[in-house]
Amino acid sequence: MGTNLELKKISFEIKEGIAYVGFGYNNEKSMTVLDEDTLRDLDAVADELTAQKKGLEGAIFFTHKDRCFLAGADITLISGMKTEADGAQGAEAGQGIFNKIEDLPFPTVACIHGVCLGGGTEFGLSCKTILMSDDKSTVMGLPEVKLGLIPGFGGTYRMPKKIGLPSALDLILTGKTVNARKAKKLGLAFETYPKERIVEMAKKHLKGRSKKSSLKDSLTDFAQDNFFSRKIIFQKARESVLKKTKGFYQAPLKILDTMEAGMIKGRSSYLASEAQAFGELCVSEQSKNLQHIYWMTEKVKKYSGPKGNGEIPKLERGSCLGAGTMGGGIAWLMSNNDMAPIMKDLNTPALELGLKQASSNYSGALKRKRLSADDFERKMRSISCQTDFKGFQKVDLVIEAIIEDMNIKKSVFADTEKYLRPDALITSNTSSLSVEEMAKALERPERFAGLHFFNPVHMMPLVEIITHSKVAPETVEALYNWVLKVKKTPVVVKDGPGFLVNRILMPYLNEAGFLLEEGVSMKELDEACTNFGMPMGPCRLLDEVGIDVAVKVAKILHDGLGDRAKSSGLSTKMAEKGLLGRKSSKGFYDYDEAGKVTGANEEALSLFPSKKKSMSESEIQMRVVLPMINEAAIILEEGLVEGPGDVDLGLIFGIGFPPFRGGLLRYADGEGLDRILTAINRYSESVDFDRYQASPYLKNLVENKKKFYDI
Repeated sequence: MGTNLELKKISFEIKEGIAYVGFGYNNEKSMTVLDEDTLRDLDAVADELTAQKKGLEGAIFFTHKDRCFLAGADITLISGMKTEADGAQGAEAGQGIFNKIEDLPFPTVACIHGVCLGGGTEFGLSCKTILMSDDKSTVMGLPEVKLGLIPGFGGTYRMPKKIGLPSALDLILTGKTVNARKAKKLGLAFETYPKERIVEMAKKHLKGRSKKSSLKDSLTDFAQDNFFSRKIIFQKARESVLKKTKGFYQAPLKILDTMEAGMIKGRSSYLASEAQAFGELCVSEQSKNLQHIYWMTEKVKKYSGPKGNGEIPKLERGSCLGAGTMGGGIAWLMSNNDMAPIMKDLNTPALELGLKQASSNYSGALKRKRLSADDFERKMRSISCQTDFKGFQKVDLVIEAIIEDMNIKKSVFADTEKYLRPDALITSNTSSLSVEEMAKALERPERFAGLHFFNPVHMMPLVEIITHSKVAPETVEALYNWVLKVKKTPVVVKDGPGFLVNRILMPYLNEAGFLLEEGVSMKELDEACTNFGMPMGPCRLLDEVGIDVAVKVAKILHDGLGDRAKSSGLSTKMAEKGLLGRKSSKGFYDYDEAGKVTGANEEALSLFPSKKKSMSESEIQMRVVLPMINEAAIILEEGLVEGPGDVDLGLIFGIGFPPFRGGLLRYADGEGLDRILTAINRYSESVDFDRYQASPYLKNLVENKKKFYDI
């Protein structure tokens, strides 16, 4: 049988009564998405398959790409939707195509190899059988919720029918991905094969083999069909969502409403509700903010800074100077990326502490069975602990994580450099000290930079790459590529007090201290900030950072930035009394042996004013957030980062600034910079002239009626 199809992005051929449909055809990009051309091609293919149905044994869908089946819908299509009707119509169009695939009267097999997310997974669900390659790159999932969306091509309708309601809700509400092994266990994939054999094996699945029913399947079906069981399942899911998101995120709640209301509906009625929900969400401010974050994270996946003429160093073997909590975390990161790190410290107890931290980081993956016991042992054995510089001539990257003392750091750098190859890179994990000053201790400063990780290393995604006047572009590019390789998010920052994140964080923490001194209660302060969307209040955050550390950083910033960075005396008083936070079991809060909060610390409360001051939640929020916006404007004026996207990405991934707000400066743009400037000027008169001295950069934006993201 022949075909006259004219396709741009999909291949189509019929051999021996089997239709073979290949995604990613004639596509130079590594990832295949459901863009307009691909959707148009797929619609034409679906019509052709329907027309030739009597002469076909079945259809096999596969990919021409090495690591991608279908990465989902083209997000530019979603971003371009201006009205709810646009969104709903777009969803309905995709649903219509997938319905045609689902309604084909012969067996259809999706041979999934590589990334298969969002619309790709929804396509797989429309096929009668899903096979997955056992390659580590192969994953399936419905991550739309992370963009503030509901899966719009039938995913919420078909996933529960495929794997049961509880498992479907878990995938859809979290956006998590599953590998082939997990997908088979869930019943999402029928079988797994090596990528080289998957298409050949698909032929056997065209014989109409179906999965045998089991007691587990019967119980799952009963739970889905039983009204009271469904009610309990949705109630528990809603409770879990509210606990995790605190009700800030619209999409998971909309997903629950749509799925619960649609459980008794037929396909057409259900999908109409899904499309309507997609339309409402895709044009919401929250989804636009989350899409904004997506574009920012996509942008940083490729180095775009200055290029040098030399060779880019390959960073394959690593070393960490200094053990302890941070050093152990960095050693874990290196060992987890097969760098066989050397962890050096002055004594055995410090090294043992570092090893304990690395082991602790691995234990979570071990418990969740994402890491085998053999791999755990292998990775831990790859960390060499020593008190000398033996083997450092083989090291490509050194990360220093010792005490925050400039003289000690410079001495260590000068000593370490003697044992390294000329092409090796040295970096400092300093959180606030001048990288420019440190570079003076080195004979090869062009091979040196700051590499600031956030604690805990295994959880915090951000890494600040701090440059200085003599650093080579090749050094910066090599570090940038390495940060991406170890699955962290890099932000390049010029040297300056506190760099990016800590410089903007300190006004937030400082102002919190002043509010407490004014008589605002600790409970109201922390609640106002968590109700704004911060992961924890400033008092709780100070306990995590370490109050003594915060005092030291605050002094460095005050010395470097002047009186706008002056801090309250409250933290100093607490540090003097040994109230250092969670590490001393006493700070603003008391902590048990496991490090969990047991209540407010009465000793700390006794340092606060006895006379309480009443202040509205919105007023508290303005007092702590406005200084952050103002400091960010000063940072942009000084050119410490490339643009507002770096600021927003840094704060989201560095301190957990609420993603649903799109970032600090996108939030400021949305609130109106004229209103923000007016409020800052008002506080300059009524609260403190120095701390609320409006940035000329911010004034200029308002004067020219521009926003941060207009520049």
